Amino acid sequence: MDRRALATFLRSRRERLTPAAVGLPADGPRRTPGLRREEVARLAYISVAYYVRLEQARGPRPSRRVLSALHRALRLTDNERAHLFELAGESVGPPAGPSRDVPTSIIDLLGRMPDTAAVVVDAKYDVLAWNALAAALLQDFSALPLRDRNLIRQYFLRTDSGPPHYGMGDDFGRFAAGHLRIAAGRYPTDPAIHDLVSELQTSSDEFRRLWELELVETQHHRTKPVHHPVVGSLELFCDVLTIPDRDQHLVLLTAEPASPSEQALRLLAVIGIQSMDVHRNEHLPEEPQHQSSPTRG
Repeated sequence: MDRRALATFLRSRRERLTPAAVGLPADGPRRTPGLRREEVARLAYISVAYYVRLEQARGPRPSRRVLSALHRALRLTDNERAHLFELAGESVGPPAGPSRDVPTSIIDLLGRMPDTAAVVVDAKYDVLAWNALAAALLQDFSALPLRDRNLIRQYFLRTDSGPPHYGMGDDFGRFAAGHLRIAAGRYPTDPAIHDLVSELQTSSDEFRRLWELELVETQHHRTKPVHHPVVGSLELFCDVLTIPDRDQHLVLLTAEPASPSEQALRLLAVIGIQSMDVHRNEHLPEEPQHQSSPTRG
């Protein structure tokens, strides 16, 4: 364990965070940049005295549980997490589960694409963030409980009362089963992934058949038909971009320029913004958002 290097690393990562980034009130000017030590300790569920000793290079060797808690509290990337464990003299091992923390730069990007429907999903395809056009085109994710924002669950357990215009297409099933198998292998101890696979195996004949094929597939571009109850049928390009260090994906839905689908998207942007008068989200406690901003689940 390199106590001095660990102390320096923890301090540098604490000082780069703002209270707003972790859902804490700003409470006026601060003498030093970043979070206070007691705030990091509270986010990591450890004592303030213990965290202070770590930053002063006087603390005992932190356990894997404490290191994982600091990884979440300080919003570390996968590379930073690996470095944290190495400084503490611990083997890294696989992450416990997919990260739900969407980078601020990606949230800002969502708001800069008014003509593109965009969502951010994690490794198991939970929708974590979206912009206004995605909510108008697909569905109001803010109205759903967190567990129901999973696109793979929605596809395989779809009902007549589900989103009528989702238009994922039959080929989404093969991709979803293969993608979920990759996630299950990457996060073997994550209970949410285990429960999702078990639920789908029990409740969906289609998923059970595809799961038995041992598919391992990825998909980064396709044409996606979407039928919307207001603007009708659209043919959209679906591009999936990887967000580095988070094991997350940015899904972009766009239309061919000057096509009827592009005109429908532009109309939907106006209609959607006018009709979205109540968008109250069930946010993660550490990530409050406002209606006017791209939404983070």
